[in-house]
Amino acid sequence: MTKTDIILETLDVKRHFVTARPIFGAPTIVRAVDGVDLQIHRGETFAIVGESGCGKSTLARLLTRLLTPSDGTIIYDGNDIGELPEHELRGIRRDIQIIFQDPFSSLNPSMTVGALIEEPLRVHGIGDAQARRGTVAKLLSKVGLSIMSADRYPHEFSGGQRQRIGIARALACGPKVIIGDEPVSALDVSIQAQIINILENLKEEFGLTLVFIAHDLAVVRHMSDRVAVMYLGQIVEIGQVEDLFARPKHPYTAAIIAAIPVPQIGTKLDSVQPVGDPPNPIDMPNGCRFHPRCQFAQSRCRIEAPKLRDTNGAHSVACHRFDELNLSGIRNLPNTRRSSARTRFELYRTARAHSDGVKDAPTTI
Repeated sequence: MTKTDIILETLDVKRHFVTARPIFGAPTIVRAVDGVDLQIHRGETFAIVGESGCGKSTLARLLTRLLTPSDGTIIYDGNDIGELPEHELRGIRRDIQIIFQDPFSSLNPSMTVGALIEEPLRVHGIGDAQARRGTVAKLLSKVGLSIMSADRYPHEFSGGQRQRIGIARALACGPKVIIGDEPVSALDVSIQAQIINILENLKEEFGLTLVFIAHDLAVVRHMSDRVAVMYLGQIVEIGQVEDLFARPKHPYTAAIIAAIPVPQIGTKLDSVQPVGDPPNPIDMPNGCRFHPRCQFAQSRCRIEAPKLRDTNGAHSVACHRFDELNLSGIRNLPNTRRSSARTRFELYRTARAHSDGVKDAPTTI
């Protein structure tokens, strides 16, 4: 993999929030993102997973420069965008767009759908009024909505339809990278399948790079090329999707995979289960941040923070004991997850076949 294949990269990126400034003593700081190194390859689907509060959404906003990093470097297509002033970011914003998690609050209720999708075109001075209306019509068609939708308001649509509008708005300026901040988590499972199929089809058609943040590991495994696992503001493991699911090297990765429900009578919990709740992000533990919940922790883990290390050229892990532990047998995913995986993946295929075979079928959502 050469440098030209990397479209988005972070180098030791941090984002700290000051939550209190007492008269005496040090301020209270939350380390939402604390030293993240990522390389996202051109044209891939890159997933970021982890528990709520681990910093995934903050990282997404850093990648789009909706937030400025406290420290570190963000490189887009070879250019450092981490410290660019707002007026110089306009061109970058055409190339990097975001789909927000909540399809209800992310759309301005006082604007029509057509105006919402046309707004990025007007801001960036793309086309005249007639050309912009034509672009709006094409984008609505791409996401399975009728041109008549352009004159309606967001409250007249269902959650799935609103998310389609959000996708159309993200595509308006012809971006190269789309970041989905849990774009399907607020939707029903059947609607999730249709939205995922739309994203996959559009990715192929427009040659997009997709950064996908999700909780649902079935969704991640279905559509991703590589996966990064995040815990308390740091990346603890990165790997090719099938390799990471079949052979996790970090105990936290093994634990979240083991937590996937298996709809089989008599199924027992796996032996790798994290103990307790995540630590307070204001008072991070010393050493490895996962060690208070890790059954494999040793004295070194409590003192020395592990670095993200390359293990085989395509798999990196931040764990002192990754070469000692055999976590690949925690759950034989191709077998023990067969029923749940089959149900979910068949739903994806059925939704795709339906949307491909029936024109504008998704508009009934």
